[in-house]
Amino acid sequence: MPRVTFHHDGGSSEAFDIAAGMNLMRAAVTNGVRGIVGECGGQAMCATCHVYVREPYLRALPRPGEDENEMLDRVAAPRDPRRSRLGCQVTLDAVADEIEVDIPVSQT
Repeated sequence: MPRVTFHHDGGSSEAFDIAAGMNLMRAAVTNGVRGIVGECGGQAMCATCHVYVREPYLRALPRPGEDENEMLDRVAAPRDPRRSRLGCQVTLDAVADEIEVDIPVSQT
């Protein structure tokens, strides 16, 4: 079962075991993680599920697609060219069965 850890500003974190194939936005919203809004429901249209993927986990993820890149240009918190991703576009499965992400201070 995949595991995701959400790190908050100030040092606290929350970790959850989630179903394979679930994306980070859905995992956060389902578990009430503060700081992830997911306003569009996972359609890559709002950028309110912006996260910063921690370095050790970047290699396991596919590169952002064109739609995700476009939305990342509109995030409220500063975009990190290497680490910024939309949580709705990062799915945990056999390729990445564990991930740790930092939640930006602001989504809107």
